[in-house]
Amino acid sequence: MNHDLAADLHRRAEQDQAARRRMLETGDGRDLVRVDADNTAWLKRAIAAHGWLGISLVGEQGADEAWLLVQHADRDLDLQRQVLGLLQDAVADGEALPRHLAYLTDRVRVATDEPQVYGTQYIKAPDGKLQPYAVAEPELLDARRAAMGLESAAEYDRRMRGRGPEVV
Repeated sequence: MNHDLAADLHRRAEQDQAARRRMLETGDGRDLVRVDADNTAWLKRAIAAHGWLGISLVGEQGADEAWLLVQHADRDLDLQRQVLGLLQDAVADGEALPRHLAYLTDRVRVATDEPQVYGTQYIKAPDGKLQPYAVAEPELLDARRAAMGLESAAEYDRRMRGRGPEVV
């Protein structure tokens, strides 16, 4: 395990979450944009040097934090697409959790105006309530979610709509 890389990931994930909390508290997203840009640039360099930052390289927490950073790299869709391929292999090799692949798949699909596969991405509606982005074949959603180790869509929806100020 690369402890230095894992420590960098942990520090960056903490900065990511702190910037998101500050934005929720103040409404000012400038710090968030700066943190995301810095984390994205760092993540690109780390992936170029090591490949996907999987469990054996950075531990389970580190792999989770690497996924968090790429999930929030919304200004670099090419990176997110690249990582989708890396995550598919990593999941098959036991180096990443299937839920990471599910969330990033949906994130990329939403960014490209395609319906989600796993129903993980929500948007605030004009009435201020959260609602999921469109989902492909909704009648098969729970089966797809279960295959990735995710809770039912109804459970997730209850959790999302009841969400407090925590950030992810």
